[in-house]
Amino acid sequence: MINTLDLKFHRPRTIAAYLVETSVGPVLVETGPESTYPRLKAALAEHGVTPADLRAVFVSHIHLDHAGAAWRLMADGAPVVYVHPKGAPHLIDPTRLWESASRIYGEQMETLWGRPGPIPEERVRAVQDGEEIAIGASRFLALDTPGHAGHHHAWVTDGVIFSGDVGGVRIGGGPVVPPLPPPEIHLELWRASLDRLRSLEAAEIRPTHFGAYADVTAHLDDLEDRMFRWAERVLGWMREGLDEEALIPRFEELVAEELRAAGLDEEALAEYEIADPAWMSVPGLVRYWRKVHPERVAGA
Repeated sequence: MINTLDLKFHRPRTIAAYLVETSVGPVLVETGPESTYPRLKAALAEHGVTPADLRAVFVSHIHLDHAGAAWRLMADGAPVVYVHPKGAPHLIDPTRLWESASRIYGEQMETLWGRPGPIPEERVRAVQDGEEIAIGASRFLALDTPGHAGHHHAWVTDGVIFSGDVGGVRIGGGPVVPPLPPPEIHLELWRASLDRLRSLEAAEIRPTHFGAYADVTAHLDDLEDRMFRWAERVLGWMREGLDEEALIPRFEELVAEELRAAGLDEEALAEYEIADPAWMSVPGLVRYWRKVHPERVAGA
């Protein structure tokens, strides 16, 4: 059984953690930010679980909305957190992670995310691509899935993909939108990751933002289409000479118009905006085009 824990980050249905029952006890996939840790503990308690009852914690990557509360869980008795090898050092010492995120969020950092703390090295387990972690009779397969971040795992168990951010953001059955923040966006790697997820022929996909969906192939196809269409629009504006400041309102309008056209009301738009702020995708895409395809920015 899998229970969706709504961490109610500013609104419902923006950040989820997933409580998975195994033959030897519960495990948690994703932790949410440290700022929602009281809600996470309350949601666990609703299922009769304390942090010390958890047999393991799995995180897709170390961005603060996915792994920011991991240290609190470890401090309260969870035994181990499983993470991508490139992310493991930053759970042990989050100093550089905090500094990097602070360049984006500035004075809003603690209000949004709380404060990450260090995890003892012996309780952080780096997992290699293709490695399976056995928890009782359950197996959790780690798949290296870069594109959103270079240190990203999708976790797969019993035909269910916990897709972190590489599977996009989708709320209430709406469209799937790509979270494209700096600094590691790479669309070709992301496409390869989506191909890898499609090849699993999984029964269900559960993005961290937010919920469970059975139309896995259509979900991934929709994400890939929108990701490349939006990226090309930003490229076109860059070639017109627009800077990031001018790009942001154009991109925000593009996203809002597309979501409204899909039938979303203003409440649903607000949920999407909290889960995946449109403005953050602009510097991510600008950096991608300038770093990966400078020849296209120049019009070659």
